[in-house]
Amino acid sequence: MTPIAPHITAFLRERLPLQRGASAHTCESYAYTFQLLLTYVSQRLHLRPSDLCLEHIDAPIVMDFLAHLEEERGNSPSTRNTRLAAIASFMRFVEYRVPAILEQSRRVLAIPTKKTALPLVKHLSMAEMQAILDAPDGQTRDCIRERAIRHLCFTAGLRVSELLTLPLTALTCYPTPTIRVLGKGRRERSLPLWKQTADDLRAWVAVRGDVGIPEVFLNAQGRVMTREGFAYILRKYVRLAAHSCPSLAGKQVSPHVLRHTCAMMILQATGDLRKVSLWLGHADMQTTEVYLRADPTDKIEAIEAVMPPTLRRGQFTVPDKLIASLRGG
Repeated sequence: MTPIAPHITAFLRERLPLQRGASAHTCESYAYTFQLLLTYVSQRLHLRPSDLCLEHIDAPIVMDFLAHLEEERGNSPSTRNTRLAAIASFMRFVEYRVPAILEQSRRVLAIPTKKTALPLVKHLSMAEMQAILDAPDGQTRDCIRERAIRHLCFTAGLRVSELLTLPLTALTCYPTPTIRVLGKGRRERSLPLWKQTADDLRAWVAVRGDVGIPEVFLNAQGRVMTREGFAYILRKYVRLAAHSCPSLAGKQVSPHVLRHTCAMMILQATGDLRKVSLWLGHADMQTTEVYLRADPTDKIEAIEAVMPPTLRRGQFTVPDKLIASLRGG
């Protein structure tokens, strides 16, 4: 039996960041996948996670784990596929370190991904977004920070990982306010800032203080803000905004919904999908096409531009009752 701990450590600390150049967010996501997997397997086998071996991670238990994610944790098929991709990447890595598990690895790699639906992206109307931006706040240090972070998340259309890892050195205030964002695949992009967003950022930087942490946004303890911390702030302002904008009541507004709202705003303002793709930092235009499906503008223009066909009225015939009953059965 081969202990799994050294291989997990090598995969997360060497393979992903050093050999594959994976981002910190990707490494964090993969680490969380293995946290869930090893906890599940240890409970199934009544072993401590540190006592698990590679041989325990076989295809049947991986399949059971994936079913557990959907049925008990309520994860979506896309999240299930993401967890499977992380496990498959690890198994390919281990094949070369422990050739004896090649057959076991091949069976795990043969587990298919699940087809997922492609729903329309969730986004807010401009009235709803404006209500969140205008939600009551004060002039305390925390209020200044919270105003800056929600303005920047929306107007720049940042992924939450890009927002929370943004360093102070990425801000340029003069002559043109811009930020330099390191996105997925280590692709950099430069984004201009609206005047109000730039003013909010300057106000936050002025009261932030020199705390020796490179990231722009800090939590109340002076450490780097977490995803949960920002999600909590956003939920607070959504609740406040719901008083003036009732349509927000009961809506689940995540940081990514702000990114989708920014994309829809740019698409409706420019009508240019390429500009949306450049703004969001997409590597593939096909990723950006989801916003075309959610925006009815082009479809309305197509209807207005085309003369509807003239249809000849047909004659309705009452079907035979016996035949109709057989068809119904």
